[in-house]
Amino acid sequence: MRITYDATADAAYIQLADDIPAGSVDRTYMCDPNEVGGIVNLDLDASGRILGIEVLTASALLPSAVLRNDGA
Repeated sequence: MRITYDATADAAYIQLADDIPAGSVDRTYMCDPNEVGGIVNLDLDASGRILGIEVLTASALLPSAVLRNDGA
């Protein structure tokens, strides 16, 4: 797992797969912002496995320790 955080965009990406080659994301599921309190998108492969999680307004949704220790 690898976490990258862009402070300017306040966006984090939690990469669950070791490698996500170009074209391997088959679809992106947008979670209901009202249910999760912000914008969270799940990147899925063709089998429905979650490859990564995009979190917008990450500073409001993720613990600050996660954002300080990003894997970039």
